[in-house]
Amino acid sequence: MPLKRKKSRLFGWMFTAILLIAVFFLVSTWNNFQNWLVTPLVIPADGYHYELEGGKTISHLTQDLANKEILMHPRWLGWYARYYHKEKIHSGEYFFNAGITPLRLLEKLNNGEVILHQVTLLEGWNFRQIISALDGQPALSHQLSHKTSTEQLAILNLPISHPEGWFYPDTYTFSKGTSDVELLTQAYKRMRKTLDEMWATKAVNLPYANDYQALIMASIVEKETGSAGEREQIAGVFVRRLQQGIRLQTDPTVIYGMGANYIGKIGKDDLIRPSQYNTYVINGLPPTPIATPSKASLYAALHPAAGDALYFVAKGDGTSEFSATLAEHQRAVVRYQLQRRSDYRSQPK
Repeated sequence: MPLKRKKSRLFGWMFTAILLIAVFFLVSTWNNFQNWLVTPLVIPADGYHYELEGGKTISHLTQDLANKEILMHPRWLGWYARYYHKEKIHSGEYFFNAGITPLRLLEKLNNGEVILHQVTLLEGWNFRQIISALDGQPALSHQLSHKTSTEQLAILNLPISHPEGWFYPDTYTFSKGTSDVELLTQAYKRMRKTLDEMWATKAVNLPYANDYQALIMASIVEKETGSAGEREQIAGVFVRRLQQGIRLQTDPTVIYGMGANYIGKIGKDDLIRPSQYNTYVINGLPPTPIATPSKASLYAALHPAAGDALYFVAKGDGTSEFSATLAEHQRAVVRYQLQRRSDYRSQPK
């Protein structure tokens, strides 16, 4: 056989061998890659918390996880993400459970499945209590802490002149880094929407000049109600007192006006001391809400129960005795409050 033909055949065999080796290598690598995508990462049995900072790319993430000896073959995940257009990842706080695979990890990052925290704003709280609850959440970004009321209003930048009563009571879910301003803005929008909807369907002939006065009344109803089923009755008493020009004479407004001076009881001097919140002294409603009203109290303020009661007193079991005349009311006070201290006030007198 001629030498030239032998060389040509040799080169052909060599090329075929190299091609077969390359194909074998690619198939093997592809199989390894496919297996790697669904092979659990090196995660502790109790899981792993990881925080991805804003502005970090998929390359930053994969290399960081590789440095922490969690992710093997970090470039593979980057190549996969780029090829399938899954490079967009969301910053935040993540929890990777034991058994998570590279494919599932990338899915969590693409979807922004961050750890969610919760905080509950309770009905009946005042704004100071709301701020205190938010300050107790380390996952929040605090912009309102240690600020004056004027500074807080400026930072919130909401269309309100006083913060009291404007933040809807509920449990709010948030991710780490959310600001207290963002959370309160969400709570304000819920209260604004709820008040708008209820104002549109309010009862007729109510003594409110605007929906803000209804919010004020709802906050008083919230603080005065011991039994949920009595909200409309209590609202009815206060509405009739407003309509007839009788002072509200309700302790929670006095307590709110006392601020830090309130130490658990009200004295006779407190009831006669002039204050814009002392409804034993002023006519009509106080200038602002005194607490965060619930949806039920908003409804009661805008749908008060009909009747002739102008007074009520706590029975001591969470319910109240309602009276139409002062004489009836005084007898109820003797019956239910006889053992109370001499300066005790529970409801309008």
